[in-house]
Amino acid sequence: MEHKKVIVTGGNRGIGKGIVLSLLDQGYLVLATSRDSKKFDMSHQNLEVTNLDVCDQASIDDFQQIVNDFDPDILINNAGITADNLFLRMKDEEWENVINVNLTASMRLTRQVIKGMLKRKSGRIIFISSIVGFTGNPGQANYSASKSALSGLTKSIALEVAARGITCNLIAPGFISTPMTDKLTDEQKNKIIVKIPANRLGNSEDISNGCIYLASDEASFITGTTLHINGGMSMI
Repeated sequence: MEHKKVIVTGGNRGIGKGIVLSLLDQGYLVLATSRDSKKFDMSHQNLEVTNLDVCDQASIDDFQQIVNDFDPDILINNAGITADNLFLRMKDEEWENVINVNLTASMRLTRQVIKGMLKRKSGRIIFISSIVGFTGNPGQANYSASKSALSGLTKSIALEVAARGITCNLIAPGFISTPMTDKLTDEQKNKIIVKIPANRLGNSEDISNGCIYLASDEASFITGTTLHINGGMSMI
């Protein structure tokens, strides 16, 4: 994969960081984004970092020039936020912010990148969804809705660009070990693990392996589909 270029949004922590590191190991040239690129705690000769605040429309607009200059072969839409609350207590702002970042911002970034892919007649687009986009989750109506909507977006884009050598797919992680889950107590983790047939939490490598496959030439006939990586917790 030497010289193939990938943009990974939200690449400075958790699943995003794991994806970035795995891509670098495979020889990709990676442009990773973060709200504050100074917070990246990794360096590599094939890694570039840049500021991108997916909560800010102006930041997304400014990103177009970076996209044009980098001209990526692959886009991995990973950046996202949560604003959990019970549905009856959920404020309009909590709903709108999560939908705008997880769904609308991903759409806008994809629209920026896909122009170059159409000219090149090749490309890979990968959205990172979630198991709760397919199963729902109490207190996460906004997050579940945003991740579920990515499925329809993925399929529609895939249908429009498949004939131009571009694939568009979705990865739906289950419960993954990240700095966020590290804050859980052992009791809380065990309550989750007993629901997972694989008897463990996933890790970032489980997700990045899926990304590497879908980004590869070997996956050129796979488009408009969802890769569920959840240890059997939900067999969809």
